[in-house]
Amino acid sequence: MRFGLFGTGHWATETHAAALDAHPRAQLVGVWGRNPERAAALANRYDVPAFDDVDALLDACDAVAVALPPDVQADIAVRAATAGRHLLLDKPLALTLEDADRVVEAAQSAGVASVVFFTQRYQPNVTAFLAATAAAGGWQHARATMFTSIYQPGNPYGESQWRRDHGALWDIGPHALSIILPVMGRVTHVAAMNGPSGIVHLLLTHDGGATSSASLTLDAPPEAAAREIVFFGENGIEGAPAPQTGPATAFTVAIDQLLEEVEAGTRDHRCDVRFGREVVAILSAAETARAESRTVPLPA
Repeated sequence: MRFGLFGTGHWATETHAAALDAHPRAQLVGVWGRNPERAAALANRYDVPAFDDVDALLDACDAVAVALPPDVQADIAVRAATAGRHLLLDKPLALTLEDADRVVEAAQSAGVASVVFFTQRYQPNVTAFLAATAAAGGWQHARATMFTSIYQPGNPYGESQWRRDHGALWDIGPHALSIILPVMGRVTHVAAMNGPSGIVHLLLTHDGGATSSASLTLDAPPEAAAREIVFFGENGIEGAPAPQTGPATAFTVAIDQLLEEVEAGTRDHRCDVRFGREVVAILSAAETARAESRTVPLPA
């Protein structure tokens, strides 16, 4: 399958492009980016053309891989789906629920396959854990703590403007939700508040009355870096495992699964644009909740 890559940053270069280039059933056919010089450099690295026009690259490919800020991604995804191109997108799907709805509508109208790259969901050990934990049932609460820093010297995401503007809620919040939701189920109510150093706290109610919480920051002191997701319930306490492979390997799994969707003609991937839209709905409600100091209900 011919893939067009949209994006030229560190994630596009070291994860998307690397995995596409090495995949035996994928062909990287070109790169488009908002910075023509960076697009040319990335294209040269993988010996493919750099495109200066979005539609020209869409014409040259069967599917798109997008590693761009979420608001830019949403527009590219709509154009790609409308052109009949399959979608391999990044999290979060968009920065507004309106944009997420546009992507879902375009994908469904065109009948294209879609996969959203929530990195941990493409780790075999994490996938196995989620399946077993969800099947066990009886969970009353989940707690996620994800403290990291993009502001340490040498961090490749420190100059990412959308991460600086929207913070941990939108950058690593999707990762936490991608683990919590498969076990705890649909969110019905969202509360949120801010803490120091860019910390945001979420408190969620799920179908049936179970709850979950998440504490997130992109500006943690190095000594306070932490990643922990724990479930509490009738069967005791279970902690989600750490990923065992790097992101490029996980992205290879995402490519495999998109190809399977295309070949089988199915459109029911567990992390498709509809799931991406569900995550955006929760994040958008959290924005309202912390701005207005209230609990926000989510429609059924």
